[in-house]
Amino acid sequence: MKAIWNGTVIAESDTTTLVEGNHYFPADSIKSEYFKESDTTTVCHWKGTANYYTIEVDGVSNQDAAWYYPDPLQMAEGVRDKVAFWRGVKVQE
Repeated sequence: MKAIWNGTVIAESDTTTLVEGNHYFPADSIKSEYFKESDTTTVCHWKGTANYYTIEVDGVSNQDAAWYYPDPLQMAEGVRDKVAFWRGVKVQE
């Protein structure tokens, strides 16, 4: 699977985890030069607290377009150390 934004592959992995229609990529499969920590957090009742990244490619930012659960609840342990995408990031084979 590949995650693509602004014409650039920002993550690529053969081992994503599919949860609620979202592919979670292993953290070591993202191209860290495109990711900046965000102060945004949200809470999911069964996964826990999500943290976000802003993606920047060629000087164009996509605010909070990637998220991850640094300390997921027990039911969501499968998403630990994984990153998912939205806000126009295309995920494809």
